[in-house]
Amino acid sequence: MDTFSLRLYIDDMKTLTITDAKKHLGQWLAAAARGEDIGIITGADIIALRKVAVDSCDYAQREYGVAPEQVQALDNATDARYLRLKHTGKLVTTTASELRKLLA
Repeated sequence: MDTFSLRLYIDDMKTLTITDAKKHLGQWLAAAARGEDIGIITGADIIALRKVAVDSCDYAQREYGVAPEQVQALDNATDARYLRLKHTGKLVTTTASELRKLLA
């Protein structure tokens, strides 16, 4: 990328200091999620904030080394447990007001 193109790219990006990014992190993350180009300056580098799509299987594999088949097996086991608890009456539906009464 030539210097002119790089300058145009950086000019279209909102760049922040680390301090400003910390103070208003929620605001900058929301802007990045909307597709705005947000960069945080750290030394001579600019680190871009980008929204990325994450699939549960990808996440489980990256973070825990779990294969997609293992994620599916856990999903099936969770569904079966849910149905069993619902069938035996151990799983009940409650409203917010009923839950507040239980917690009071």
